[in-house]
Order: sequence, then structure tokens, then C-alpha cells
Amino acid sequence: MQQLLHRGAALMQHREEASDTSWDDLKLFLACAKYKSFRNAAEELGLTSTTLMRRIDRLEESIDCKLFLRDQSGLTLSDEGAAMIADVAHMERHAFNVFRRASRSSNETAGTVRVAVTEGPGNFWILPRLIDFQKTYRKITVDLRCAMEQADVARLESDIAIQLEPPTNPDLIVAKLGRLHIYPFVSKEYETLYGVPATLAELNNHRIIKQSAPQVDDSAYARVLGLKSLAGIVGIKTNSSVGILYAVERGAGIGFLPTVSIALGAPLVAVDLGVSHHADLWLTYHKEFRASERHKIVVDWLKKIFDPKTHPCFRDEFIHPNALVPMMTAAREGFGLTGYIAATPT
Repeated sequence: MQQLLHRGAALMQHREEASDTSWDDLKLFLACAKYKSFRNAAEELGLTSTTLMRRIDRLEESIDCKLFLRDQSGLTLSDEGAAMIADVAHMERHAFNVFRRASRSSNETAGTVRVAVTEGPGNFWILPRLIDFQKTYRKITVDLRCAMEQADVARLESDIAIQLEPPTNPDLIVAKLGRLHIYPFVSKEYETLYGVPATLAELNNHRIIKQSAPQVDDSAYARVLGLKSLAGIVGIKTNSSVGILYAVERGAGIGFLPTVSIALGAPLVAVDLGVSHHADLWLTYHKEFRASERHKIVVDWLKKIFDPKTHPCFRDEFIHPNALVPMMTAAREGFGLTGYIAATPT
């Protein structure tokens, strides 16, 4: 009888401890499962590794099971952790939906809409047009976040995202906006001083400016150029699309840029090596925002300004940069884009 009472007390104590488990700790569990490393997860969360490990220890103690197998290679979900992660992710999705519903009103056109986009299209295409959008929709604040890191719309990191890979989450609405055609360019000054390569074999006498960033296929450079390695020909590496354009304009070497760059007035020279690359732009947002008037307005506006029928630089078929210039004259008018793109210091 005494043993039964002790067993019942222990069970009751365990239930009380489990009920005190913090939702914040469960979110940390999801982050550790995603990044498979305390250090990487801690960096993403803005915590120290020690704090994160202590919080996971507390969570494991409160639910009385080990969630991770820990070794030098990182973190692996235990059987108990693997069984639990789907439930916690389900809880998270419902929590995010609560906040989405609270942040929208189907009949309200006022408020903030957060848009995440890769750096180049965000700075050089969306932002100039956003000025006119704001004049029309004075009560809508567009919070434009330009970065090469992909925002997770499902996790409320942004309301709307424009990214280079289509998401697979069934809760998200996905639409293709258009295609970025990537082509090699140099500055006019560089062409005058060093000439431009006429063949891939002549690249060894030049320097490439290479972008290394999330959402950029790091192997694409060598693959497109038909090279096993870029060793010896990369002069500058940067994670910034703006940095690539700046370096090319200043004569640092050959950079691979969207063809829209020259069509909008950047003083660049296309390098005809017989190679090009492309990346599709995907617009995505959560289906909960279909009932939000201000989100619908922004989505429709984004589709309009990237419409390949109006703006041929976003068509699926490749158009040589030089041929784009007369086709894109109307797109430049009213935006001051030549000065905006080419405003590099002397």
C-alpha cells in the first residue's frame, strides 16, 4: 500500500512538472532538431550554447526522457524525440495561425505587411516601385526586408516572401513571379584596360567576382563555366548582391548579374562567353492571408511589377542584355534607376 502511494505521488509530481514545461523550451527543441547542433541553433536564436544546453536539459528532465543523442558530430533525435517532434511542430503551426488571424482583418486595408526578398530584386526592382505604391496606399506600411537568407513564412518570419526555391509546405500559397537570367558583365573601364575574354579558356587571364550566400548555388559558377575548379580566378567573394554590382562597376573583374541590371541603366558591358544561368523567383505566403485585404493588395502589386508580359527581363526565354535595353526604356521612366544603380563614388 505504501509503495502504491509513493508510486502515485511520483506520477502526480511528474505530471505537475510536465505541465510546467515552457513553450519556449519546446521551441528551442525544434531549433536544435532543425540545426542538429547546439552551437548553430544557439547562434540562430541569439543564445549562448551553455544556456541552450541548460534549457534542453531542463526540458528533458521535466518530461523524463532524452530527446537527443549527443556526440562530436552534433545532435541526433532519440526515438522519444523523433516521436515528439511532429506533435510539437503541430503545436507551433497552430500557435502561428493564432497570431496570423490576430494580425489581419478581412475588411481592413490599413496596417503593416512584411515582405522578405533576395537582396538584388529587393533593392533594385521592388524598392523604387514601392515609392509609388506608398503614394497610392497611404495606410499600408510595407516592411521590406532584403537579404539572401530565406525567410520562413510558415514560422511568421515574414508575411510574404520572394525566394529562389519554391517551398513545399502545403499551408503556403506559391506562385512563380518570373525568371532572373544571370549573365557575365564587366565595367566599361575594365573592358578598356583589360579587354574581355572571348572564350572560356581566356578566363584564366581575368578575375571573377563570386557571390557566396544562402539561396545561391555555390557549385553553379564552375558548372556553368564548365570548369572543375575556380581556383586562381576568383578575385573577390562576397555574400552581397549589391556588393557584386558595386565591385563590377568599379572594375574589379567579371561578375555574374541579372540581365535586368544593364537594362535599368547600370554602365556595364555584357561578356559573351556562350554561357548563362537562370534562377526562378517564387512568391509565397500563408493561406491564412487570403482573407486579408492589405495582403491581397500587396500580393497583386508584386505580381504586377514582376509580370513578364510587361517586363521582358523576367520572361522564361533568355533575351540578350543588349536587346533588353530598348525594350526596358519604359520600365526606367519615373524611377531614376540609372542614378540609383550607378551611384558609385569616384
